Amino acid sequence: MNNCSIKSNWGTVMEKEDIACEFLHAHIETVERVSSSTPKHEKLNIISELFKVFGDTTRLKILYALFESELCVCDIALIVGMSSSAVSHQLRILKQARLVDYRREGKAVFYSLADEHVRTMLGQASEHIDE
Repeated sequence: MNNCSIKSNWGTVMEKEDIACEFLHAHIETVERVSSSTPKHEKLNIISELFKVFGDTTRLKILYALFESELCVCDIALIVGMSSSAVSHQLRILKQARLVDYRREGKAVFYSLADEHVRTMLGQASEHIDE
């Protein structure tokens, strides 16, 4: 039996004999190409954390409100039916994840989606669910 090692982008090394296929026929070139193009473990951790931020209904409500318009904390609180302090806490998490941005106008602070990527992710999520 041919023995070959396959190393993934995540550092996993498997011997051909460890691969549980019905017959031993690994497509080494394909495996190497796919392994080299997959994100590194550190990047996957960051992406995972981003999806955790998206995994909260309250934060999604806030993001979809900001999808429609730039808003202040009081406006967001009325839209999502929460206290201003609870909204501020969620906005802090969204800012740390670089999903929202803000600007000051006098004493007022207005929030908006951070960039077009956030708008695209929200739009595509809705389209995916609607299909």
